[in-house]
Amino acid sequence: MATRRPAHPASTPRTGSARPWLMLATAVLAQAAGTVFQSAPAFLIPLLHTERGVPLAQAGLLASAPTLGLVLTLVAWGALTDRVGERWVIAAGMALTALAAVGAMTASGYLGLGGFLLLGGAASGSTNAASGRVVVGWFPKERRGLAMGIRQMCQPLGVAAAAVAIPPLAASGGVSTAMALPLVVTAVSAVVSAVVIVDPPRPARRDAGVGHRPANPYRGGAGLARIHLASALLVVPQFTVSIFGLVWLTADRGMAPVAAGIVVGVSQVVGALGRVAIGVLSDRVGSRLRPLRWVALTAAATMIILAFGDAAPAWLGAAALIAAATITVADNGLAYTAVAEIAGPFWSGRALGTQNTGQFLAASIVGPAVGGLISLVGYPVAFALSALAPLVAVPLVPPEAAESTEAPAAAAAG
Repeated sequence: MATRRPAHPASTPRTGSARPWLMLATAVLAQAAGTVFQSAPAFLIPLLHTERGVPLAQAGLLASAPTLGLVLTLVAWGALTDRVGERWVIAAGMALTALAAVGAMTASGYLGLGGFLLLGGAASGSTNAASGRVVVGWFPKERRGLAMGIRQMCQPLGVAAAAVAIPPLAASGGVSTAMALPLVVTAVSAVVSAVVIVDPPRPARRDAGVGHRPANPYRGGAGLARIHLASALLVVPQFTVSIFGLVWLTADRGMAPVAAGIVVGVSQVVGALGRVAIGVLSDRVGSRLRPLRWVALTAAATMIILAFGDAAPAWLGAAALIAAATITVADNGLAYTAVAEIAGPFWSGRALGTQNTGQFLAASIVGPAVGGLISLVGYPVAFALSALAPLVAVPLVPPEAAESTEAPAAAAAG
């Protein structure tokens, strides 16, 4: 494994260079492939619950197994990325995820399936911090909102691919056939990442400017911790929609599984474009945190609208779901970019790992908790209650002054 060489002014990526965009495209592919694996179990819920009689809370727990695996490894993957670089972390993680998909295809019983989903989620976490570091390292600050917005498209695009493909694959051949899609995309991503990715230039540690702020960014203020907590709360409506949106449309609104899958897929594509738009907006206003508050308030409003959509015609309910899915994913890129910029190049892997750990820990709770809540009080009340989480998140978002603590080394890396 090659030792990373210090960056010098001539090696700093230029705004007009094609290489940053190639790195971004590869990072998007890797993260999207991991998301296909992580989200595939959620789209097995109609098969497991409706046709095989698995209780909704138990099916939700199975759908949350990959995110639980992520929680166990994200900080470790981030620390490894800080140490050895992005290329091999992403490639190795995708290869391990592909092996876990093979195990899920051949597993006997739901316990074995859940175990391989857990392991695959743990392996797929390699892309989270590493792909974010690729973007922050290769793009200047004034372009990072746009670039990270494009990078954040990987999650809704991955969910969209799973939403459209997994239900018909599961209907035709069961769980083993459905898990063939994650196997293919993660295996391809492993090869592409190993061949294409070049670790972004970084300043030498002696030039990192650590004298301007504590080496550990968590000791310089509560800004990072507040972003982590606010982001964990914003996960609640996001995963409520992504996990239970499909089964709500089919079991409660009476839509055919394929039609419902198309609705969810469209919502994820629109959400992906929304992430780019909010990233561009953050570049324009010169802040990630101010738009983050706007998104949190809007997410609460859309979940209330979705709750009322249960009593509306099916097409209005579908429109409300698309709106909710679009807004509830818009915060991720903003928070992610702010964390990377504030943490700097020598802590961003661990900080991004911590950021995602909090988010996916919350997400792993959403599946069984909201599934049980829906069983007790129904979809409308559950959707309305999920609006409380983004409302609580609004005052937790730190003031824009926290962004001024960005390390000089982080700016040099861009």
